[in-house]
Amino acid sequence: MKKFMTGALVGVATLAMTAMASAQDMSAMVGKWQWQNFVIEMTMGGEHGVSAKVVSGPANVGMEMMQSKMAPQGDAMVARIKHPANGQTYNAKMTFDGADSWKMDGCTDAGACASGVFTRVK
Repeated sequence: MKKFMTGALVGVATLAMTAMASAQDMSAMVGKWQWQNFVIEMTMGGEHGVSAKVVSGPANVGMEMMQSKMAPQGDAMVARIKHPANGQTYNAKMTFDGADSWKMDGCTDAGACASGVFTRVK
């Protein structure tokens, strides 16, 4: 019984730490980000817990990019994201590179792939 309780406590603690890390990672994305000719504003809230709207650029201004909730996967976050240039939805993986930069890689269900580095707008 003692081993079961210890295992259960370790499991609960691991889940809690994962949830806190996920929330921290998502809150670190709040702000405005530059990618190519686009500026994306990330905010907490919305249908998927995080909103990513195109606020300026050559196309799709006003488009919501987040198409699913973000989920932790190893040292990254994954979600379905609309591409700001073409509006196609990608299965994307986001990795952080400090407080002012993150990289997104992803592919559509049809196999078209894209990547890019997003930098914080100061």
